[in-house]
Amino acid sequence: MSHAGLYVEARIHADLDELWTRTQDPAQHQRWDLRFTEITHLPRAEGEPQRFRYATRVLPFLTVAGTGVSAGERERPDGTRTSALRFSSPHPLSLLAEGSGYWRYVPDGDGVRFLTGYDYRPRWGRLGAVADRRLFRPLMGWATAWSFDRLRLWLERGITPERALANWITELLVRALVVTVACTGLALDSLPRLFGPFAASLAYLCPLLLTVAVCAALFKAPLSRTPAARRCLRTPPTRACAPRLLRTLENPR
Repeated sequence: MSHAGLYVEARIHADLDELWTRTQDPAQHQRWDLRFTEITHLPRAEGEPQRFRYATRVLPFLTVAGTGVSAGERERPDGTRTSALRFSSPHPLSLLAEGSGYWRYVPDGDGVRFLTGYDYRPRWGRLGAVADRRLFRPLMGWATAWSFDRLRLWLERGITPERALANWITELLVRALVVTVACTGLALDSLPRLFGPFAASLAYLCPLLLTVAVCAALFKAPLSRTPAARRCLRTPPTRACAPRLLRTLENPR
């Protein structure tokens, strides 16, 4: 594929079996992964790779669906685990036409390095390629990292994905309110009435305080109970290679 693949890694202090379950069970996977609204396993014969259907609600009135095939290696000689998949969407409004990726579970001390690498081919020709490079691909990378941190909070601190989303929305609204109030200068307008003769001297200090408030709202690290993409590694520490398992999977149609 023509674009650089996406990579996200999170270190999660959790039991490997529990992490495996939260990521391989469709009902649990769709709760924490922002990229999917619904994931459903399709019937399969014994020994065949697992086929699945996925759907993503792009807008309240628009849902984009696709199909995929996946396989996992739960027991490997080095103690790691791997899951690989290929996926495609025939929906004409889906920018993502087809792609492939993998998850790796690497035990690391008292935790697990949970990482993914994936890539896809956009549709819509040159327009799609530009939209993907400028908007969709960065958004997909952010959504993956944000979702990985939401999964981490669920496993490490017992914060459910639903609560984590509510925390994120609340913090986002508070930050937006601070920026709005500070930028409109509401506090400065009330100085003469509130402070009388001290208003003139405080008027010099107020712009500085407003600037500090805006900077804090924009750049302060998210609260510990709020998911944040910035907590995840977005560049592989070494050259990342897709697992051999991926080559055994055919493209879903």
